[in-house]
Amino acid sequence: MKFLRTVATATALAMVATGAFAAPLKLKPANPQPTGLKQGLAVKYAFPADVKSLSQATRYLKKAKAGKPLSGLDYRDTNNGDDTLTSGQAHHVAAAISGYVKFDSPGTYTIDFLTNDGLDARVGGQTVGYFDGRQSCSETRAVEVEVPQAGWYPLEATYFQRVGSSCLHMRAGKGAPDWMPNAAFGYK
Repeated sequence: MKFLRTVATATALAMVATGAFAAPLKLKPANPQPTGLKQGLAVKYAFPADVKSLSQATRYLKKAKAGKPLSGLDYRDTNNGDDTLTSGQAHHVAAAISGYVKFDSPGTYTIDFLTNDGLDARVGGQTVGYFDGRQSCSETRAVEVEVPQAGWYPLEATYFQRVGSSCLHMRAGKGAPDWMPNAAFGYK
């Protein structure tokens, strides 16, 4: 009996630790709200000889150079050899992405990303998409967030693509996540 209680307690603690009962993450809107934004997102690129983790990508991005802005975060799975995002290069790309994402109404949203390869994405001060490794175009863990008011929220992401195809999409919605239109993103 003692063994069963120990297992039950350990299971409950594991569920709490993994966020099974976690409240939605509260996002912080940009303050002040930006005006005069250009559509899309700013991006800086680095092109290491190889990149296999977010920590490597972050190191390489210390010497990044500005790239052509992203139209948003709807970059579908490419064919091997096609350019990654707007980098002009197919493989061994690290990107630092910044700008804002707009939510049209307050409420609880579910956010996830599709990424190939690694991604550390933050919106309104909270990590909303994370994968540290290499994979084909696959979903990150879905995250519930609380959007306290309609408006613009700061977005920052570190992304890397090693070899093969690449993709990067953001989805969000009240209930099931849906593709974010390019018009939902802006940068200065």
